[in-house]
Amino acid sequence: MTAPVRRASVFAALCTLSLAVPLVDPWMAAAVAGVVLLGAYVITDGPLFDLLAYPGDYEDSRLYGLITFVLAAVALGLMATAASMPVAVFVGTILLVGYGNFGAQLVRLRTDTDVVRVGSFCLAALAAAVAGQALAHSLSGDAVASALPLVVFLAASGAFLAALLRDVLLPSDDPIIVLSVGLLLWLLAELEPAIGTVEIVIALAVTVGFGYVSYALETASIAGMLTGILLGLLTIVLGGYGWFTVLISFFAIGGLSTKFRYERKTELGVAEDNNGARGSGNVLGNAAVALVAVLGYAASDAGFLPREPELFLFAFAGSIATAMSDTLSSEIGSVFERPRLITTLEPVDPGTDGGVTWQGELAGVAGAAVVAAIAYGLFPDVGPVGAAIIVAAGIAGMTVDSLLGATLEGSILGNQGVNFLATLSGALVSALLVLSIAVS
Repeated sequence: MTAPVRRASVFAALCTLSLAVPLVDPWMAAAVAGVVLLGAYVITDGPLFDLLAYPGDYEDSRLYGLITFVLAAVALGLMATAASMPVAVFVGTILLVGYGNFGAQLVRLRTDTDVVRVGSFCLAALAAAVAGQALAHSLSGDAVASALPLVVFLAASGAFLAALLRDVLLPSDDPIIVLSVGLLLWLLAELEPAIGTVEIVIALAVTVGFGYVSYALETASIAGMLTGILLGLLTIVLGGYGWFTVLISFFAIGGLSTKFRYERKTELGVAEDNNGARGSGNVLGNAAVALVAVLGYAASDAGFLPREPELFLFAFAGSIATAMSDTLSSEIGSVFERPRLITTLEPVDPGTDGGVTWQGELAGVAGAAVVAAIAYGLFPDVGPVGAAIIVAAGIAGMTVDSLLGATLEGSILGNQGVNFLATLSGALVSALLVLSIAVS
């Protein structure tokens, strides 16, 4: 057994101590955490130090990795005992991270294939989180069977988020992962989405299937795949398959558009890196606003927000229409005639931020129309006027993207920041137009 596997197994065993919170008095659990912290502080060398130390711990001869991990667990434990975080969420989060790491390290003994390693982390994390939450529910007297679909949804969401963060951060950043996963699962648990056992199984199969296809077709990196799976799962459960269809239309069409005349884009120096595979930053830059809209819809539907849930539907569609318009306009328009800067109409080199072509603008309008048509066909609340609003929002957001690219990108904003602000503008235009029509 290698050192990383031994360390992961010990961390998993320590994570099992989180069961002390539902099993015994919380103060007893705090005492256990205190003992672990004290031991981590006083152990500065020797075999036990070598067993628990991350590579960076050797510089200061201190088990900072273990110390910060325990402190993060204590912070979540305080939320579970002094705030309204469900104890099951706390236990599931700690076990998820600990046993997910252990599963990934075990598989690494056989293969270094990244996608297999990530898959093993997700499976081990999912199983541990489901088991931990189920046990916590059982100890508190709740009916485990009725809570099982929500338990699986929370476990899967946490597993995908943790795997994503592990891919973009460092292995020693487990404390950040623990806090991030715990807070997300707390939010999702408060929304109490209504989902059955069959529904969550189908949702997982659909999102994982689409995610892996995007990776196999090289339209998404591993981080991009995980981001897409997580966004898709949350969209299906909190919104529905209609929302997911709108979202996946962007990922599918936008991803394939990166392959359009890829050799020509490479010659011009405007091709996406990594053979066109989009990473987590690109996916989040284009879909973060859509995710907020989905969460807003679920919160409004649950009575936490005063606005009508349909308003968030239009914000969602407007942001996706913007993402689709911007992606198609840049991926298709970049291979045609020399672009012109949107602010001055002066000819610029291909790939210049803020450069546009008439072919790209036409492709962007078509992209917004595709999103509007899908929304019109799936949502009775949209209607012809609503579809026109979504198209207008997509065009407005695409224009904002070009204007920001010509003025602020590179000096103040990065590409993902521009994408985020553009999709935000599309969402706001769509929502405001719907509100103005409703008021009039």
